[in-house]
Amino acid sequence: MTSGVTTEPVILDAMELTSDPQPEARFVESAHRILADLVRSGAALGWVEPPSRDEVAELLGHVVSAVQAGDAALRAAYLDHRLVGLGYWLRYARPTHRPHADLEKIAVDAVAHGRGIGRALTAALIADAREAGIEVLTLDARGDNTNALHLYRSLGFTEYGRLPGFVAVGERRYDKVFYMLDFRRQG
Repeated sequence: MTSGVTTEPVILDAMELTSDPQPEARFVESAHRILADLVRSGAALGWVEPPSRDEVAELLGHVVSAVQAGDAALRAAYLDHRLVGLGYWLRYARPTHRPHADLEKIAVDAVAHGRGIGRALTAALIADAREAGIEVLTLDARGDNTNALHLYRSLGFTEYGRLPGFVAVGERRYDKVFYMLDFRRQG
């Protein structure tokens, strides 16, 4: 380690994030900055325009409520006490789909790309899903997001479908690619 800079991310869960109101408020502000900056740069996170701080606060409030109900997992990655990434999954609401969950977002600050943050967040969320008894963890990604698709495959996800030209960003169209990690097959 040089100059006191941490090389490994610290991955916190929702309970660690929300145990103190001060860090929780900073988490929302930092998460908003990361998500808005990524969307502004064209990242595939589900928004066409950068989300407002209120949108991010509402989303995170929904996820934290779901975590408290046992229906989600939220993880945050920190390097040197600075939020550099976040991700979450939500259990499906439909009664017939309750054994399963969808990995809805993994977002890593552009300044931390290439540092293994996305891998660490995704691996932690996979472990959380296993621990919660999730049977199948799904996700979808934009077809041009090759780094994310490679990451998911390397962590055991398999493609189970694709909608050609389904994602619309202005005049551009991208495939929507569906992946799954079936814990039932892993014993």
